[in-house]
Amino acid sequence: MTIKLGKDSIDLGIVVSDGPKALAFYRDTLGFEHVGTMPMAGSVMERLMCGTSLIKLVVPEKKLENKAAGGGLQGAYGYRYWTITVTNLDEILAKASAAGYNVPVQRRNIRPGVDIAMVEDPDGNWVEFIELS
Repeated sequence: MTIKLGKDSIDLGIVVSDGPKALAFYRDTLGFEHVGTMPMAGSVMERLMCGTSLIKLVVPEKKLENKAAGGGLQGAYGYRYWTITVTNLDEILAKASAAGYNVPVQRRNIRPGVDIAMVEDPDGNWVEFIELS
């Protein structure tokens, strides 16, 4: 059996240590549309749209003991980054850099017609941007 999709995109949940900092990155710097705040048991979820994908920033009411390992692809096993296909890579990198965010992977060509870069969010999660030419 294969899955039968109910929509053509995913919802991604990211547990964050600082809600305002995460919103500043995802909403204000990257431009995701904030579509609501939802109280949950023990946390609050900030809901943002990236195209048709829902990005759920979950802000726990109390500090958590454990933190995911940073370091991108070489930092640990498990989910290490996620990818967004864009048409304005240079603009995104300039805005992220100007806002003080780490850009651990600068724009680079990985194969003919495909450039990538990676930006680190306030919790050390990596977001990959890919631009096709």
